[in-house]
Amino acid sequence: MCISMNHFPKIKIDPPAVIIGAARSGTNMLRNLLSELEPFATWPCDEINYIWRHGNREFETDEFTAEMANEKTVAYIRKQFARFAKDHPGKMVIEKTCANTLRCEFVQAVLPNAKFIHIIRDGRDAAASASLRWNAGLDIGYLMKKARYVPKTDVPYYALRYLGSHIYRLTAKKDRLSTWGPKFTGMQTAFEQNDLAVGCAIQWKSCVSKAIEQLGKLDQKKVMTVRYEAVTSDPAMWLNKICEFLDRDVAPVSIAELTDSVSKKSVGKWQKQLSELQVQQINEVAGDLLTKLGYVEP
Repeated sequence: MCISMNHFPKIKIDPPAVIIGAARSGTNMLRNLLSELEPFATWPCDEINYIWRHGNREFETDEFTAEMANEKTVAYIRKQFARFAKDHPGKMVIEKTCANTLRCEFVQAVLPNAKFIHIIRDGRDAAASASLRWNAGLDIGYLMKKARYVPKTDVPYYALRYLGSHIYRLTAKKDRLSTWGPKFTGMQTAFEQNDLAVGCAIQWKSCVSKAIEQLGKLDQKKVMTVRYEAVTSDPAMWLNKICEFLDRDVAPVSIAELTDSVSKKSVGKWQKQLSELQVQQINEVAGDLLTKLGYVEP
């Protein structure tokens, strides 16, 4: 079934698939697997958050409400999807931006026929992995790939922000990025008052809890939830299930060959990467959600 872009009546695209997930939860893995299959296509960069924030770029967090999807904003974002789809005829567009985990209702308001795949990972593993990203250096090549999709009118704004982040890195007492990942309410305080891994756990909880809440309000025929641990344990089976959910036929041989490289070696790495104190503090700030999801026994 095709949908017509309201502001672009001559362009029709299949409903896109939006991958939802907290940072370091397997969203890249899932996006990369799907985009290697014949029926799918995705942007040649990690995320398109600049596109999603157009019209709301100065809003403090990524927690956009459905009401923030005004006509101008919706028109711009849909136009980018329509253009990409036009360049990839017959393909289902796959989109992954971790910040969308905090604004699923906004995304649904922009793309009402989108299908959502929510991938959830043990928050302790996600936090341990995210901590490494906070301490990583600035990857110019990575930034340039994303910069291609900055709306022209937003270039000066983001150029100044990048300069500010670079100055922060040079002058701050802590040698790490000034910010990283989805921006949630209370983020600055969470990272200033806690150990880095604990701050990352709070970020994970904010993202996952918000996504569960908002996706739960949508038509469940358009929502699929998977676990990182399950996907890495049997990637071929889960990729088949995801393709069925997206109504796309893919040869089993193609899936089997593609998933040979998927590894589950990162499952449970938090046990080696986190100290006992960090684990205790993470349980204090995110233990309720970890328990609800079955990662921690009641």
